[in-house]
Amino acid sequence: MTDISKTRILIMATDGFEQSELEVPRDELRTAGAIVEIASPGGNAIRGWKDGDWGETVQVDRTIAEVDAGVYHALVLPGGQINPDRLRTEEAAVKLVQAFHDAGKIVAAICHGPWLLVEAGVAKGRRMTSYNSIRTDLENAGVIWEDQEVVADRGLITSRSPDDLPAFCAKIVEEVREGAHSR
Repeated sequence: MTDISKTRILIMATDGFEQSELEVPRDELRTAGAIVEIASPGGNAIRGWKDGDWGETVQVDRTIAEVDAGVYHALVLPGGQINPDRLRTEEAAVKLVQAFHDAGKIVAAICHGPWLLVEAGVAKGRRMTSYNSIRTDLENAGVIWEDQEVVADRGLITSRSPDDLPAFCAKIVEEVREGAHSR
């Protein structure tokens, strides 16, 4: 069993992330004792999206290209429409999702975040959930879509929306404590 206070967790995002879907996991995981860092494509501060308009700015620790997946225990992918749509066109972001997945690390995506799992080629045949508007995208990619607040399948964690954040964060902590997952 992995002690959460001895873990490092990465949140990958860019401008347009759903404000609560980055901040709540960041804060909850830090409260649980994890070291949580944020990576973006340029390594500069990124701005969230909240209530249909631009939200607050969040400081970033490093660029995605600088990240070594080997030093982290988990990857968190916030949603919003803009953030994952931009990230899935970034080769370094897609490769980072693949690296976490291939190493058996926890990968958690909420809302539209599962688009990155599809782009990285790690979603086919997996049980997942998402924001309802991308359900068809996931099913077309071979996902077994479920309408649940949180779905975990061999270390991949997905949730639907900000309403599901308590279950999403709790499941991340639980899965990180379990350690690496075989795929």
